[in-house]
Amino acid sequence: MTLTDTPTAMSRLGRLVVDRPLLPLIGLLILLVALLAILNPGVLSMFWVSNTLKIAIPLAMLAACQTLTMLTGGIDLSVGTAATIAAYLTATLAPLIGVPPAIAVAIASALVIGLVNGFGIAICRVHPLIMTLGTALIATGCLLVYQRYVIATGVLIPDFLLWLGTGRTWGLPNSLALFIPFAILVIWAQRRSGFGRLLYAIGANEAAARLSGVRVWQVHLTLYTLSSLIAGVTGLLYLGQIKTASLSLALPLDLPSVAAAVIGGTSIFGGRGGYGGTIVGALILTVLTSMLTLMQIPEGGRRILFGLIILAVTALFIRLTERS
Repeated sequence: MTLTDTPTAMSRLGRLVVDRPLLPLIGLLILLVALLAILNPGVLSMFWVSNTLKIAIPLAMLAACQTLTMLTGGIDLSVGTAATIAAYLTATLAPLIGVPPAIAVAIASALVIGLVNGFGIAICRVHPLIMTLGTALIATGCLLVYQRYVIATGVLIPDFLLWLGTGRTWGLPNSLALFIPFAILVIWAQRRSGFGRLLYAIGANEAAARLSGVRVWQVHLTLYTLSSLIAGVTGLLYLGQIKTASLSLALPLDLPSVAAAVIGGTSIFGGRGGYGGTIVGALILTVLTSMLTLMQIPEGGRRILFGLIILAVTALFIRLTERS
């Protein structure tokens, strides 16, 4: 073995990041929590844990959309819009037509966004970044037009959404009742189902997947429809958590959902990553936000530090995995 063949500390750490990405991510999360406890002794409590989980769950669910699409080398910048539309339609239509029909219309609207995205990406071969951004802008315009006709009708937030979004059982948020089965299903599907394997195959080498007989267009159509369905359900949960109908309800979660997936180890180039890391990434971002808030850093400074930390973690991950 030559000197160049000897594994360095950086290469060993890179191999650890590739083989067991959850370990360094959990280590980073524990480090941030410890730093938070040092900066503000006494802040850590069961209530803080419950509140952190409650805030992180909608972000983690939208980040699932990014994880699944990024496995194919894509991205979905319309998830915040789909979630917002689902929430707004539910709250404004419920007083007019009842809760079940309002939710059905809301989820159907989110599915339409996904179908349009899937058609444009799979059939028309538009890049996912451009397609989902354009769809988001069009859908936002439609929502603004719709808002003019229901501005005086009032809103109604279903009780079960309030229970799911704000309630607690045994000190833990009720939203875990939705999120735990959801997370288990996504983690199982991406590794054990045929659809999940196709996502990795397309992300690793789309041309080879086509030559192997994979109907890539069908996978993309299904993928982006599923992404919008997840976003629509997340919008309903977020409506119960925020307890108000807003035209920008979930839009601020668009870019953090991408950041959570990237920090969680999902490659933007496709073919590598997993939802387990994304969940930890969402928790890291939530704890980081809490830390910056407790430090009473102005909004501008918080945005700067938030962006710098995301870039640093992402750059470090890429560097380590390349060295491995």
